[in-house]
Amino acid sequence: MNKVKSSKRIYSAVGIPALVLALLVTGCGGEAAQPQKTADGKPILHIVTSSSPLAPANPNDKLIVQRLEKKTGVHVEWTSYTTDVFAEKRNLMVASGDLPDAIFAAEYSDYDLLKLAKDGAIVPLEDLIDQHMPNFKKVLAERPEYRTMITAPDGHIYSFPWIEELGTDKERIQSVDDMPWINKQWLDKLNLKMPTTTDELKQVLTAFKTQDPNGNGKADEIPLSFIDKPGGENLTFLFASFGLGDNPDHTVVTNDDNVLFTGNQDGYRQAVNYIHDLYSNGLIDIESFQQDWNTYLAKGKDDRYGLYFTWDKANITGMNDTYDLMPPLAGPDGNVNVTRNNALGFFRGSMVVTSSNQQLEQTAKWVDQLYEPLQSVQDNWGTYGDTTQQNIFKLDEQKQMLKHLPLEGSAPVEIRQKTSIGGPLAILSDYFGKYTTMPDDAKWRMDLMKKVLVPHMKADNTYPNVFFSIDELDRLSTIEADLFPYMLRKRTEWYQNGKADQEWNEYIAELDRLGLQEWLQIRQDGYNRSLQQTGE
Repeated sequence: MNKVKSSKRIYSAVGIPALVLALLVTGCGGEAAQPQKTADGKPILHIVTSSSPLAPANPNDKLIVQRLEKKTGVHVEWTSYTTDVFAEKRNLMVASGDLPDAIFAAEYSDYDLLKLAKDGAIVPLEDLIDQHMPNFKKVLAERPEYRTMITAPDGHIYSFPWIEELGTDKERIQSVDDMPWINKQWLDKLNLKMPTTTDELKQVLTAFKTQDPNGNGKADEIPLSFIDKPGGENLTFLFASFGLGDNPDHTVVTNDDNVLFTGNQDGYRQAVNYIHDLYSNGLIDIESFQQDWNTYLAKGKDDRYGLYFTWDKANITGMNDTYDLMPPLAGPDGNVNVTRNNALGFFRGSMVVTSSNQQLEQTAKWVDQLYEPLQSVQDNWGTYGDTTQQNIFKLDEQKQMLKHLPLEGSAPVEIRQKTSIGGPLAILSDYFGKYTTMPDDAKWRMDLMKKVLVPHMKADNTYPNVFFSIDELDRLSTIEADLFPYMLRKRTEWYQNGKADQEWNEYIAELDRLGLQEWLQIRQDGYNRSLQQTGE
């Protein structure tokens, strides 16, 4: 792992004029340090990045990065931190003022971007994009909505985004995260039908608990398991049977454009009561309330689950016939619904360029190569022709097209983390069939969603990717720091103690005291602005 070597030292100095900052970092009358080059004359960029623990410690050991250096003529000296410590290391680095040229796979929030820009730690990018980045400019010309999304309220662009288009509207692959996977072998063993209602699910889970479906004579089956945190392993998919449901940011938009908070809806209370009923009957894995991914995965690989939740069953129980996607269930009033996530295949803060960078033009040209279609495909998923490990692609040299190879039983997420680089990239829907094939696992998931889930999505609208002002973000984050933990804490308590009905009015009052109504107004205002910007 290489140590960060910055050209200048940047100080957090809110309100200090740029000229004064320049004098601080160069010295009165001094000159900025000259850009570094390798012995054979290649420009050197110093870049900090986050990376999976499965990947090489030095990104230059990845074939994809080696090819990128050959193509661009730029050598990158990386400082790479594993994802579990990256945010802390990144923040300490910025606080010290000892900045690299850029931060890659930066995972910066909108608030981070605006604060860094206000402090002078990162630079605006729009001129670099227009002057030196033809690949990225082409993406923005073909999808002008992305230029709107990456433009801050002050009119500047402060980061390069990650863009992945897999499906559109309700069929977008991100529309559902926590998909329910039910043990089909156990259903068949016990002569049970796939449940279609919440009552039938309880009956099925009870049979899983009491009738020894794995046939080993032990009561070691786990009827239902989940991870009690927002995300793909939560069980809030079941909430939609009782009304609007829930999603990771607890925000839904009605078909008449009203922004609602999921956690104060009556259907939410009913859903929590249903989960308590399952819990009180011993049908829920007691470890669900504190288990981590590794614990969840270990039990899944042993096929101990009757029902569990995740993005793709291949990552938990393998791509086999043991588990099937459970359709959405009708609730007590016959309601069948699938709550849509607000997520897009889009992340704004994927890479930033710091004010220490003495090679802005060269940096922009290097980043632009990441947006070249064939390169973006590899950035996102991995590469081809690696003789040392399993490959994601085979290159059709005649067609200049990357074709996904069979995964051969490997978990897709693990191969990709070992071989891809992530960061800024763009994969548009019309790239499939032209530059690459659709990943088998993505196509399989999207086809399954289209058949089983999409027909039951009642919401026509989702909450857009609004770029709020720093003042709005400050209020939202301040409110959410208390509002969301309180909501989630009460939910977990109610799962276990069943007191949702008794405590509901007090809970609603506390949500409002913590700022829910102001939060809703800011979110509604942002939604209305987005409608105006898109002309809807």
